[in-house]
Amino acid sequence: MMFLALPTGASHGWGIVGMGVAREMERLAPGQVRLVTQAFTADSVGDELVYRELAALQPKPGDAAHWRVVNGVTMLEAPLLTCATDKQFSSLSPNLRGTRTICHAVFEENILQSAWLDNARRQYNFIATASTWCTQVLADYGMTDAQTVIQGIDPRLFFPLPADLADAAREFLRDKFVIFSGGKFEYRKAQDVVIRAVKVMQDRHADVILINAWFNPWQSSFDSMKRSPHLSWPGVSGPYTEVMNRVLAHNGMDVARVITLGPRTNALMARIYRNSDVGLFPNRCEGGTNLVMMEYMGCGKPVVATASCGHADVIRPENAFVIGTPTEAIFSGPEGPLARWPEPSLDDTVEKLEQAYKHRDTLAVKGKQAGEDLKQFTWGHTARRFMELMRQ
Repeated sequence: MMFLALPTGASHGWGIVGMGVAREMERLAPGQVRLVTQAFTADSVGDELVYRELAALQPKPGDAAHWRVVNGVTMLEAPLLTCATDKQFSSLSPNLRGTRTICHAVFEENILQSAWLDNARRQYNFIATASTWCTQVLADYGMTDAQTVIQGIDPRLFFPLPADLADAAREFLRDKFVIFSGGKFEYRKAQDVVIRAVKVMQDRHADVILINAWFNPWQSSFDSMKRSPHLSWPGVSGPYTEVMNRVLAHNGMDVARVITLGPRTNALMARIYRNSDVGLFPNRCEGGTNLVMMEYMGCGKPVVATASCGHADVIRPENAFVIGTPTEAIFSGPEGPLARWPEPSLDDTVEKLEQAYKHRDTLAVKGKQAGEDLKQFTWGHTARRFMELMRQ
């Protein structure tokens, strides 16, 4: 038996991770996986069939024989995979322990406090990070036994189309150059650089369109963008789409050539990706490998992206137009500096977009390579690696 304490949900990264890993681990070890998670519904997971599959993995009455409660902590007689979703390595399930408790850690702060590391050592037997960058950060602080487990995509949803179908899949905006940008709107993900760079492209080329999927339900991280040196802020509040379009217009973009998407499940995103020309991801930092970018590339679509932090496990010159990061940004909180992140060059972002615009043949070659490269990053591969660690 193996227990998973992971979130579920189709509209946020950790939920997609939890669903992908749980479903694939069950395929590898039928009947041996139990999913311990918060209540979920068919609506929250985005699909009735997926809901049925996940619901069958929840603990059953007879499973109580596999645990005992000691001082309020449930001790499982089986390995446990859980996750830490903040810089302090707080467990999603602090009152649950396995015979071997493995933490899947994703963090963007690389200035760590000793108390946070002590917390990790106390709660977990092993740390599996989501990127080589995170693993190296831990090694720099003396935690040299952590290993990297790259997250994945669902190849049944995100895959390159054959050449004879790829053109037919472009249903909309066929006479436009469509730039896609995804990920929740926040300073770390550098949509401020996207806005400034796409404005330049709109000024140069009348056929440039931006599709953005930036919905962010967490106000504090949304507001982190107010520290950007590239943007000015209007006094606006209200529905998300209205606020976002006001921010874009206030910063000089032609919102008639912008499509702002509301929240939607990731299973519905492939159609959006295939109706665009290039993805733009100048992210300052990703602790993982950026699931939205991976899904986009998995469809055989090229990107303009940074190759630093978590992106470095996926991005290379053969599958992307790589944005330079010649300087560094320091990200601080109330307690002081939290991270040093590579700062994407705005000028280079514009230059790489211009290359993509002018050289469509190169765009196609990089997109084809992106689709090939992403075949190695699936939830099946991720689940298999976790199972190896749990069984050690």
